[in-house]
Amino acid sequence: MILRSLKEELGATSYPGRGIVLGKSDDGQYLVMAYFIMGRSENSRNRVFIPDGDGLKTKAFDESRMTDPSLIIYAPVRVLGEVTIVTNGDQTDTVYDTMKQGGTFEDALRTRTFEPDAPNYTPRISGLAEPREDRYRLSILKSADGDPSSVRRCFYEYTAPKAGRGHFIHTYQGDGNPLPSFEGEPAEISLKGDIDAFTEEVWNSLNADNRVSLFTRYIRLSDGKTETRLVNKNQ
Repeated sequence: MILRSLKEELGATSYPGRGIVLGKSDDGQYLVMAYFIMGRSENSRNRVFIPDGDGLKTKAFDESRMTDPSLIIYAPVRVLGEVTIVTNGDQTDTVYDTMKQGGTFEDALRTRTFEPDAPNYTPRISGLAEPREDRYRLSILKSADGDPSSVRRCFYEYTAPKAGRGHFIHTYQGDGNPLPSFEGEPAEISLKGDIDAFTEEVWNSLNADNRVSLFTRYIRLSDGKTETRLVNKNQ
């Protein structure tokens, strides 16, 4: 089976919006994670990623230009014990709190729905990296073809993933008005190289006008040790 690279997958859509990649490095030693955000409006583009302990949060680059922090200021990444949670919204906290109390990734997301940003109804995408189990999970919560009265909650679990392969899910199928939600299963992609090569591939494959920030992390399966990179367009 010939898989597309992330560069090829990103090249197939003009505006993926926000995206999550989870997979296993080609040497089989790491779980691979990426999360990126893009923006078309000034408010969406006025953001940076900053470290928050073992996790990550978004912040206004220029506080004086921030018009509406809802839906765009949140913690995309949090770490609970040996697992790493990554999402495109405040459902990160829902997953963290639910799992801390003994619930599951799926339990948490069944209490949430898509974002209330009519007419787009942006999907909520989420991921969970579990190095001890050699497993990762993905989820998308989206409207039924733009109908806010109906929600579709989809969950995907990948156990003992093959080296050099990953899965990519994003919020939008492409550009448009309203923005069309992601369709189908997470795209299976090929993964090559170390964290720096991976980070460069993702960042350089995103539209230069619309890309805003990128987070990448390699989690070593043998001991959970992590390497992290951050890229912000706003400096």
